[in-house]
Amino acid sequence: MKGQEKETLDVLGRVCPYPLVLTKKAMEKLASGDVLKVKCDAPASAEESIPKFCEKQGYACQVEKIGDGAWDIYIKKS
Repeated sequence: MKGQEKETLDVLGRVCPYPLVLTKKAMEKLASGDVLKVKCDAPASAEESIPKFCEKQGYACQVEKIGDGAWDIYIKKS
């Protein structure tokens, strides 16, 4: 999925629940098969709420730690 993203959502500096809320809104706009890259620095969002949301929706989700306290999350809409 990395490198296939159609859009990038930057939620750096945002705390829960905003990263998840903004991710949901961004995913609604994408077509099936599109990939969204989410740049996130909120541990609870990157490691729990966004992956759980993806699992419930049936979206493929790949979380990549890119540094100390920062993640890139790739979500493929089904």
